[in-house]
Amino acid sequence: MMETFCDSCSQHLKNFMELIQRASENLLQKIKYFFASIQHCCCLKRNKPESKRFYKPVLQQHEKEAAQQFLQHVEESKVIDTECLEALRTLAASENPSLQQSAALYYLHISEQLKNELPEEYLEPYYDLLRSNDLEVQRKASLSLVNLLVEGNVNKETVVQVGLLEPILELLHSGDATVQCNSCACVATLATSVLNRNAIASEGAIKSLLGLAKSYDPRVQQNAAGAILNLTRSENTQHLLCKEGALPVLILQLQSPDSEVQYYSCSALTNIASNPQHHPSMLQIGDGILFNMLQGLMSSTVVKVCCQACYCLRNLFLNADIQDDIVAMNYLPQLHELLKFSNKLVNEAALSVLSILTENHSNTAAIVSENILKILGKLLLIYRTNPRVSNYVGNIIQKLATSKTQQDIIDSRCVVVLLQVFGLLTIHDESLLYVTACIAQLTNNEIIRTHVIQESDANIAAHLLMLSSQSGNIDLSFQAAYIISQLGQDEMFTLLLRPHIREIVGYVLRFLKHQEIRFQHLGLLTIRNLRKDSHFAAVFSERQLIEQLNNVSQQTTEIQDLLQAVLYQKVEN
Repeated sequence: MMETFCDSCSQHLKNFMELIQRASENLLQKIKYFFASIQHCCCLKRNKPESKRFYKPVLQQHEKEAAQQFLQHVEESKVIDTECLEALRTLAASENPSLQQSAALYYLHISEQLKNELPEEYLEPYYDLLRSNDLEVQRKASLSLVNLLVEGNVNKETVVQVGLLEPILELLHSGDATVQCNSCACVATLATSVLNRNAIASEGAIKSLLGLAKSYDPRVQQNAAGAILNLTRSENTQHLLCKEGALPVLILQLQSPDSEVQYYSCSALTNIASNPQHHPSMLQIGDGILFNMLQGLMSSTVVKVCCQACYCLRNLFLNADIQDDIVAMNYLPQLHELLKFSNKLVNEAALSVLSILTENHSNTAAIVSENILKILGKLLLIYRTNPRVSNYVGNIIQKLATSKTQQDIIDSRCVVVLLQVFGLLTIHDESLLYVTACIAQLTNNEIIRTHVIQESDANIAAHLLMLSSQSGNIDLSFQAAYIISQLGQDEMFTLLLRPHIREIVGYVLRFLKHQEIRFQHLGLLTIRNLRKDSHFAAVFSERQLIEQLNNVSQQTTEIQDLLQAVLYQKVEN
């Protein structure tokens, strides 16, 4: 017939037939997808024979007896009684929805009343209740299990071991939002156990959870995001999540209007970002849109969302490939504002980011020019007994101290605040070690060292001497002694040390006897720096100290001989 058409019409007819064929194939694929989607819904799962679906189940004799026993048990107001366990099993396995509802209601009741752990055998009826065809039974049973898990009335690993994970995961495919919400909550709580995470992932739950994370129901979205968050707490499940396409979903959820979803998603991304292997994948999505979204969340009025955005950025900034671009991303003004914010959690989070930025010395000039040093001193004074803040501030100031920034550090009054806080802290304050270590490192800079000497007094000197003599905290003792050795190069500070000559000789002698080389080295350094003063030169010439110096010399000679022998042997070989 096509022979009667011209070439042009023949081509049009051919194109039309191909169009019909493609449309037919597309329609067939959509039909297959439709049936594949709905077949997972628990409303279509019927484990009972087909013939039994079209009549109202008749109450069997054993079910009547079980119901009567159960009612009697409830009337006696007993929460847990092994005598009713068989009754519960019978009711849960019944085809009668009313009997199943009674058992589910009972579990909901005890989940709200129970004060101790539920016996393991009481978990068995849950299998039938969770797989029930009755929606109310599913709702009540799943809710009661959530309650028991959250309150710690059942062991999380035991729930998986007795086979309840399978029916719980089946409920993720329910068409009912309440059932989805409860089942997600179950998975989220079970995933707090390291042992359960692999089991959950291996059962194919990840795709279902990612789908529910995009649910229009905020309760379902929250619990699904919470479950994904807990799965990211293990390295193995992190890889599986990324493989299943979790990154685009989590990044998208950062834009959710629900702050809980934002927090869970951001926390999950923080965990994943702790592994640098995932950084390329995270940064490739949307041409690096993750940075923009996190920067936006840093301005969130919800404290925990703001903090989590900072921690996620901190983990991403550990990537050496983007270190040079960090300042260009204009994070410093925003970090400065967060440091000024009157909230400890926000301040800590911002400090954690700043600490990473100072790792790259190319950022130093930009950070100093942002006048962040002044706020660092204020934070140290406010949170002086907080070891996390003290550690962050101390490390940041140390890293920012260079030959070019010495005067900036002095002008910011950071040195004055450090000495002030040093004098206020006691030996019992964990922060004291971080503050002392910071001062010790700053004394390596000549201009700052001179300023420390000018700001020091007899109280500072006495405090340093007391800490140097501490044998219970060797790190603190070392840092304090190092400061004395450095400041002792100046005659002005040596005058403050003269009343404590015997104490100095005591800890120097102890250092020289120490097994660690760093202590021996510091002891020798202290003698060299302080013996310029005639008073110290005299006591350093005493017999006991000279004998110990000879012992150190002998040890050093033996080590040198042994080292030469090893090196010579290596050359011969």
